[in-house]
Amino acid sequence: MELNKSKMNYSIYAESTPNPKVMKFVSNKILVNKNIEIIEKKDASKIPIAAALFKFPFVKSIFISNNFIAITKIINVEWPDIAMQLRIFISDFLNNEGLEIKEDIIKEVDNNNSKSLYASNIEKQIAQVIEEYIQPAVESDGGAISLKQFDEGVVSVNLKGACSGCPSASLTLKQGVERLLKEKFPNQIKEVIAYEE
Repeated sequence: MELNKSKMNYSIYAESTPNPKVMKFVSNKILVNKNIEIIEKKDASKIPIAAALFKFPFVKSIFISNNFIAITKIINVEWPDIAMQLRIFISDFLNNEGLEIKEDIIKEVDNNNSKSLYASNIEKQIAQVIEEYIQPAVESDGGAISLKQFDEGVVSVNLKGACSGCPSASLTLKQGVERLLKEKFPNQIKEVIAYEE
């Protein structure tokens, strides 16, 4: 007798983040193993779920990480009016279309994950501390943080997802990230800033 081997469906729930413009849609299954940030509609064409989400007029940007999709909305719409619609849409899309994103597409859309780009040993160490101690907490809030560079005592970090544009991000950088890095690297770090292009 053969057992029924039906696959487990995706189940999605919505979770607020510290950034009022961003809602986190959490899956019961892992979606990706690398962060993907899509800021503009034109960059979403090779990622089917992102292209579909950008068809909603109130979607401003999308961040996909681990088991969630964080969506930034436009200002003139409220979450209670759209969260359920997005939750159902994401669930239906994943269960009907799946989520297949090729590795080369991830690299093309979001190429800031390479740890081999760090020029110095201290940069590698700072990046490791950020990844080990800070990123898990940031991810739980629907965002991501990574080292951009370390130069003359200043740590520049990339903020993505719910962290990008969050009203409390500067406070978190100063009271959380900067304090931890100064403890881990005494007399080497002056400040931590968000990198802005």
